[in-house]
Amino acid sequence: MNLIKNKSKFSAERAGKQPAHERVYENLRDLILFGELAPGQAVTIQGLTDSLGAGMTPVREAIRRLISDGALVFQGNRRVSVPQLRHGDVEELIFLRKSVESELTRRAAERMTSADIDKLEAIDTTLDASIEAGDVVGYLAHNYAFHTMLYGYADAPIMHDLVGRLWLRFGPSLRVVCGRFGTENLPDRHKDVLAALRKKDTEALVKAIVQDIEQGMDLMSEMLGKGVEDTDPD
Repeated sequence: MNLIKNKSKFSAERAGKQPAHERVYENLRDLILFGELAPGQAVTIQGLTDSLGAGMTPVREAIRRLISDGALVFQGNRRVSVPQLRHGDVEELIFLRKSVESELTRRAAERMTSADIDKLEAIDTTLDASIEAGDVVGYLAHNYAFHTMLYGYADAPIMHDLVGRLWLRFGPSLRVVCGRFGTENLPDRHKDVLAALRKKDTEALVKAIVQDIEQGMDLMSEMLGKGVEDTDPD
């Protein structure tokens, strides 16, 4: 039985370009990051092996790494699940995201060219199309791509790696938020980010990133407060 409704959007692109174990890790990571595995949803290791079309050894290695990342927890009986967030977790994530992502944004702004900003804007245009179409997975993927590209220009690999782990912690719950509120109601300060980058206005840039983080995470906190987080990501 295939446990996963939508394969990773990047699976085909990665095929043949990476060692099998790394490809399996990244595909499983994307399934978690973009909410294909919902918080609290227990799945069998065999089920993941079948869904990913991979051998048991690379899947076990990917699971081990993702447990270390905090993205999965072992449930026993050869099952794993995505951990469910608590209010305290969200508060920690907001603090860390604002601290680290603001610094990455500052550093990126110092290095980005007009051509770099154009590339970022192209991702945001595709993201807007996903919002208009109500494409939740597309929204999540392109929102992540926008932030990842921006932070990548900071040339700060340790902080960039930390942010990737933080996103794994809240990504599945963000999928639930999308399902509850709809893509058209999600906050998006990307236009403010792009405008500040072009004006080289660092203060406005950091303010836009912080607002983008706060608004999205506040919706998540509101959802948890109402006790509506469940195992259906749609």
